Amino acid sequence: MATSTRHQTAKMKVPLLPLLSLVCFAPIFFLLLSLPRRAPVSPGSYSQIKPGLRSGLNRRSGSCDYTDGSWVYDPDHSSAKYDSTCKEIFKGWNCIAGGKPNAADILRWRWQPKGCDLPPFDPLAFLETYRDTKIGFVGDSLNRNMFVSLFCALRRVSSDVKKWRPAGADRGFTFLQYNLTIAYHRTNLLSRYGSWLADPKGGKLESLGYKEGYRVDVDIPDGTWASAPSFHDILIFNTGHWWWAPSKFDPVKSPMLFYEKGLPIIPPIPPAVGLDIVLKHMMHFVEEKMRPGGIKFFRTQSPRHFEGGDWNEGGSCLRQLPLSSDQVEELFAVSNNGTNVESRLVNRHLLRAISGSSFHVLDITHMSEFRADAHPASAGGKKHDDCMHWCLPGVTDTWIDLFISRLNDINYRDQQSF
Repeated sequence: MATSTRHQTAKMKVPLLPLLSLVCFAPIFFLLLSLPRRAPVSPGSYSQIKPGLRSGLNRRSGSCDYTDGSWVYDPDHSSAKYDSTCKEIFKGWNCIAGGKPNAADILRWRWQPKGCDLPPFDPLAFLETYRDTKIGFVGDSLNRNMFVSLFCALRRVSSDVKKWRPAGADRGFTFLQYNLTIAYHRTNLLSRYGSWLADPKGGKLESLGYKEGYRVDVDIPDGTWASAPSFHDILIFNTGHWWWAPSKFDPVKSPMLFYEKGLPIIPPIPPAVGLDIVLKHMMHFVEEKMRPGGIKFFRTQSPRHFEGGDWNEGGSCLRQLPLSSDQVEELFAVSNNGTNVESRLVNRHLLRAISGSSFHVLDITHMSEFRADAHPASAGGKKHDDCMHWCLPGVTDTWIDLFISRLNDINYRDQQSF
């Protein structure tokens, strides 16, 4: 009987180790279940795969209209994140080395939006946040102006750089420690164009009396940037200055002759209509070819500040201070049809084309209209005053601040939507 009782007791024994494990880990298990869950990351979304971005963006709240504000003079302020020794600065834009009288004062003006602040970007934080990212600037020399501004700021804090020409770019650099690439793709019209001469055998344009000009294929992207959308994660486009350039595209001697699907558009159309068609085709091309999760900006037109005539008519930009609001309207109002009206005219076309697309607007026009003091003018001994490009360091550094703030805001909103 005693033996039977011992056997029953042995059968009822429970191992102590599993039981103790259950007792110890059950509270931890239920604690983990109670913690808030992180939203899932979309593998196809570029804006969701930057872990360094999350910590910086979580502190953001609300939104800001950075484009509405004024320039504030601060003698103790300097917007420069680099100096005139940056070798990528085109000689004609280096106003400090070129001896422009107010070159140092240009940097003491700070853009102050109404009701908020435009944060100056931190080059090191940017490199860390946007590791493994490719950024392309596509457009005319004003986009190169902006590209150089970003490069010089990054180059000052990270010297291990590889120079190359990615995806057909005019120039490009990879910051090797961060695997961050920036590139500039030069294109004047976005679409492909080249010289056109009348065929001795005749044709539709020849029958209308055209003898020479420039063929513009509205539906074919310029080869300098056709591969950019599938290569870059972020693109910043611009166009406009060459569309209103009679010295290049003389409406009588060398007109723009537009082609679509390989055939001339008949009757011939004026440049303004051609611009609309090109924008439609090029934006569609980018939206089709852009890599998944890519971010696309279109920068608005950079204003010129010629007074007393255009660049080839003795025009100059001698002002030492930013313009007042009244002076801005006098110089740029479309109703005045002045020398510098191009910027607001082009913007009408750009904003109409961008509406309803997946492009983001980078609006630099209004803030830049005030800065008649910040062009190279005759610095460096130019034959004609340059009142179109900007001194470096200078106003385009503020464009970079705006670009990066907009980029971070876009990523923050995308993060919040998950």
